[in-house]
Amino acid sequence: MTEVREVTDASWENDVVKSELPVLVDFWAPWCGPCRMVAPIVEELAQEYSGKVNFLKINTDENPMVPAKFGIRSIPSLLIFKGGELKGTIVGFRPKSDLKKRLDEALA
Repeated sequence: MTEVREVTDASWENDVVKSELPVLVDFWAPWCGPCRMVAPIVEELAQEYSGKVNFLKINTDENPMVPAKFGIRSIPSLLIFKGGELKGTIVGFRPKSDLKKRLDEALA
């Protein structure tokens, strides 16, 4: 069972930049309603892309440095990285089909 793991400002380099697999990072906060709506979709995608993509989430309230680095002004924001480079950005709640399409495009 693949789970969506937490990433922090401190673990960003190892978990995202140095990851051998592509990574989707969910930028969220506990008070954010749309973040709670997108979380189960991200968990479903983590199951579907198990072994192909790492799925991480970062609490923007507890980890301000990484969101600032990427100019995150609205959450939820989903960023897709491949080889440590930003390959795609999805801002706001989107249906699962949109997320899969953007993820597949970024991985191609």
